[in-house]
Amino acid sequence: MIKKISVADLIPGMYIHDLNCGWMDHPFLTNSFAVEDEEKVAKIRAQGIRELYIDTERGLDVAHAPTREEVQAELQQRMVDIATRQPEKPRQTALAEEAPRARKLHTEANRIVRHLLSDIRLGAQIELDKVEPLVETMVDSIFANQNALLPLAGLKQHDSYTFEHSVSVCALMVAFSRGLELPRETIREIALGALLHDVGKARVPEAILNKPARLTEAEFTQMKNHVVQSIILLQHTEGVSPTALQVAGQHHERYDGSGYPNGLLGDGISLYGQMAAIVDVYDAISSDRVYHKGMPPSEALKKLLEWSSHHFEPRLVHNFIRAIGIYPTGSLVRLESGRLAVVREQNEHDLLHPVVQVIYHGGQHHYLPPETVDLARSQDRVVGHEDFSKWNIDPRPWLSP
Repeated sequence: MIKKISVADLIPGMYIHDLNCGWMDHPFLTNSFAVEDEEKVAKIRAQGIRELYIDTERGLDVAHAPTREEVQAELQQRMVDIATRQPEKPRQTALAEEAPRARKLHTEANRIVRHLLSDIRLGAQIELDKVEPLVETMVDSIFANQNALLPLAGLKQHDSYTFEHSVSVCALMVAFSRGLELPRETIREIALGALLHDVGKARVPEAILNKPARLTEAEFTQMKNHVVQSIILLQHTEGVSPTALQVAGQHHERYDGSGYPNGLLGDGISLYGQMAAIVDVYDAISSDRVYHKGMPPSEALKKLLEWSSHHFEPRLVHNFIRAIGIYPTGSLVRLESGRLAVVREQNEHDLLHPVVQVIYHGGQHHYLPPETVDLARSQDRVVGHEDFSKWNIDPRPWLSP
């Protein structure tokens, strides 16, 4: 049986099923292993891990610990509660009108950031005049209709993850900031910091960045240094605001003080740094990497909600979920009818019932003629998330409206 326990209850003789943290947040070879001694327990605690999952059939038990199924049921109910408190937002531009611009913008953004990181690796300085117009256009697109650009965040190539992740984090941070009703100028500065938050990775050896396996402890330490390198680069770039610097410099800090590089605690982390930490983890754990498969977006949101007990400020996690929906645009969902559908738009007054495009019949295992269904006006409903790869569905044609 799989159970969730506090790290305080971890003792030798237990078998860890899941460390319950991001793949880049620990130095262990795998997420599952036996705990042989107190040294291993101390090492796990030193990573800032607060809760994890054990397999009681392969190791010692904790009688009072909840099962994985109980945890999932409780998280699902919390997600529903968050969705029903969705605030009203204006919709300015039809999806069909914004989608072509978003596609071109996404391609251009990836190209610019790729060249930016390549230039930094060769010793060049950051040229803000090449980046700021892109940021302004991304802000415009999200404000016009975020359902056009956000799904494209799911389109990443393994060998292009670093710069595509930066573009995704930028788009998600704008949507998050808009949901918090922050001033437009502040949102622009946040977006700039988000787009540049990983520029320090240009000073990490490519062999480490693209290693198709777990990093060694020494490599893990070198990888974590990318945040310090980002800070140095941005501090030497004229025109980078304190807000943008906070986004880049604090996106690996954690609310309980377990993050890096400075181990900041609670409100010692700026609002923008706390937001960036949430978005960075969400995009990382929902993306395929060379050494692990990303989880479906809805499952990634549940993980954020679970980790908000320690690593993230809970109200901000709730706001992020409301900003992108409990079934994020571009995700694959299973309907009560047995059909599979791609979430096309959020119903901003009713996040439990998005607008979807039905594409496949899960029971009969065949494609269906694409059909757009507003679930707020249909008897069908979402009963769970799905993984494109499970059904051998290529997501690319469906994530670009």
